[in-house]
Amino acid sequence: MFAARRKALLDAMGQGVMIIPAPPTFIRNNDVEHEYRQGSDLYYLTGFDEPDSVLVLSTEHPEHRAVLFLRPRDPERETWDGPRLGAERAPDALQIDAAFPIRELDERLPSYLENVKRVHYRIGLDRRFDEHFLSAMDVVRMRARRGGEYPSEIVDPGVLLHEMRLKKGQDEIDVMRRAAVITREAHLAAMRAARPGRFEYEVEAELLRTFRAHGSERPAYGSIVGAGPNATILHYRKNDRRLEEGDLLLIDAGAEFGYYASDVTRTFPVSGTFSPPQRAVYDLVLKSQLAAIAAVRPGATIEGVHEETVSVLVDGLLELGLLSGDKQQIVEQGDYKKFYMHRTSHWLGMDVHDVGRYHQAGAPRPLEAGFVLTVEPGLYISPNAEVDPAFRGIGIRIEDDILVTSEGHENLTFDIPKAVPELEAILAAR
Repeated sequence: MFAARRKALLDAMGQGVMIIPAPPTFIRNNDVEHEYRQGSDLYYLTGFDEPDSVLVLSTEHPEHRAVLFLRPRDPERETWDGPRLGAERAPDALQIDAAFPIRELDERLPSYLENVKRVHYRIGLDRRFDEHFLSAMDVVRMRARRGGEYPSEIVDPGVLLHEMRLKKGQDEIDVMRRAAVITREAHLAAMRAARPGRFEYEVEAELLRTFRAHGSERPAYGSIVGAGPNATILHYRKNDRRLEEGDLLLIDAGAEFGYYASDVTRTFPVSGTFSPPQRAVYDLVLKSQLAAIAAVRPGATIEGVHEETVSVLVDGLLELGLLSGDKQQIVEQGDYKKFYMHRTSHWLGMDVHDVGRYHQAGAPRPLEAGFVLTVEPGLYISPNAEVDPAFRGIGIRIEDDILVTSEGHENLTFDIPKAVPELEAILAAR
């Protein structure tokens, strides 16, 4: 699979060299590092997850189309940190042409850039690695004085690579389905754990426990567990409030499995039943989400999905008396944004906000089979909003992961309950 991806990328490159360094490790406190996660681009092309590594792809080298620089074997360090693949074993294990210790990067990298016109490298992403790249470029320029060429074009690898990543193959879709299954189990566990008197972090703990218990390497992002007024904070993170009778609990959490993300939000009443105002707002958000999901098909656009969401929400907000005036004017002026201030969708894949352009030639790009996007409308009515007091402090978001298919779409997270009778039945059985 990884070799096939590299071949497809090399074929698309035409002539040139691509350099993809692993992201650096970061110190968390003193000599303890943050958990390391390989960069998505490097993992996508190799399946290799060690730090201190650099992938070089070349259409110009006579023998080496795929070369990896990586940490050498070191029995002493491996006693502390675990086994390393090492340069000797890497070619067979990863199906690449050559591998060298990372300490040889500065010596060897210039040779891969000689007589090359175009190099694909993202300057500015990792300033420390920029020094290695720019140093190699200086060496090649000096050598070119004696004849030969040096790169005169530097291109962001994402121009090709991220477009490849945007369109998911069947193997990727299968992994994303597994991430969705794990996420379902975690949301169900959280629903069963949530009750008045417990804390948001206790519910979060159930999410994390369930992710790991089902083989997820890590959460796809920091989980949001916001009760009561905290549900109106879009990127709430503290997760330390006590759940109270009458609260809604908004949970935005997804598992990462095999380096692919799930991204799901559910909102439900801690005490087991929605109050009439909560039910009215919830029904509106759900209606808008179902309409938006129905709009997902090849040829549609994320912009069109968002417009469908906004249209349904504004109709409902007018009906509830939370907005007043002319619908078209409200939409054009963005008056609805005091209750719905974010977009409806983003790409989903190895990154929770995955790579790939949203526009082409200045226009929203048409959806294609193999794209995966979220659909996540919400309404967030501040506790201080100038509305009927019965609606103040209500925050609701409902989010699913949608695969575009040749016939239309598939909801990868369809079986995570969101209909009111389903939710209330689960809560009643706690």
